[in-house]
Amino acid sequence: MLSPRIILVVTLALSQIISWGTTFEMPAVFGRQIAADLGMANETAFAGLTVMMLVMAALGPSTGRLMARIGAARVLALGSVTMATGLGLLSVAHGVVTYGLAWLVLGAGGSFALSVPALAAVVEREGRQARRTIGMLMVFTGLSSAVCWPLLALAGEEFGWRGALQMAALAHILLCLPLHLSLLRLQIARSAEDRARDAVAPLVMSRRTALLAFLLIALASALASLMTFGLSPQLLHILELSGATPALALQLGSLRAVFGIAARAVDLVAGKYTSPVATGLAGTAMLTASTVLLIFTSGTPASLLLFTALYGFGSGVTTLARALLPLAFFSASRFAEQSARLALPQNLANAIAPVLITAVIDRAGIQTGLLVTTTLAASAFLAIIGLAVIARRSAPNSHAEPSP
Repeated sequence: MLSPRIILVVTLALSQIISWGTTFEMPAVFGRQIAADLGMANETAFAGLTVMMLVMAALGPSTGRLMARIGAARVLALGSVTMATGLGLLSVAHGVVTYGLAWLVLGAGGSFALSVPALAAVVEREGRQARRTIGMLMVFTGLSSAVCWPLLALAGEEFGWRGALQMAALAHILLCLPLHLSLLRLQIARSAEDRARDAVAPLVMSRRTALLAFLLIALASALASLMTFGLSPQLLHILELSGATPALALQLGSLRAVFGIAARAVDLVAGKYTSPVATGLAGTAMLTASTVLLIFTSGTPASLLLFTALYGFGSGVTTLARALLPLAFFSASRFAEQSARLALPQNLANAIAPVLITAVIDRAGIQTGLLVTTTLAASAFLAIIGLAVIARRSAPNSHAEPSP
């Protein structure tokens, strides 16, 4: 019989793969085809992702309050219904207005069903011991494009993009919704002492220091997102401008995702010996080193491979650190609230990053683009240095009163 923790990981991994793969990852398969059929420019079609991220940012704080009232599982279930509605609207869109409306609904669904509520569902059941389960979950959710792209393409060939989106909507109702509702019955046995620790902050911090820690986490998350989300859409173009052939650029671009997933898997093993702060420092250091390498090397295949490895590992590790940093500074009982608040700057960064970095590279050149992304990654590293100083100066809090 499977343990409750394995059931938790499998349940959320399946729902997150479907949720990310059929929404955020979907335009990579159907974006240009939808644009052609609706008579829109390609950039207008892909702007749906920006709309989605902006709505997710705007709804982040209210989603946190909703999770505090009704629990993460019910919010995830609401997200399944909302995403199904958004995909249904998108499947019958016939112009820019209905297309934009569908992405507004998908943005609400993303706020309710992507990442933050899933991680909150883990912390609700495992408290401060959730790090390993979160790491396992993020390894599997990194496979969303690898799983969903072929399935969407196959459905599109058979039923057209409208039929494929309707099938995706059904997947949210028939698969994700029951999975999320099943979490209401899933309990993980924990001692009364462990549950009491959930309400206690792991460090002794004044309110002022706690606020500073929150702001530094928000700053590091936003800067890292600007760098990674800005660079990813331009990765093949950057590799080619740096000396790679189109074939080599494609091979290296594919390896980037493998490196990212491998980094999360490595953290599963090494994570119990380190802290989220150390993970964040390692990730942002690798991101900074990746673009510095590209600036100062001649673009040989070896240097481009090393760049891809550093960028892939760095982005994978940094994504995991962003999810875990709130647990290192705030009580587990406040994880949903704090993570949802942190989603506001992070999703804003996700929304503007592709446009910002693309504009810099197209107008000022590849070197300027690399300097900007290096500055973003290095600034994120410095922000986490600040968090390391706070953690070092704040004593572990094993017997403190519950944090307010």
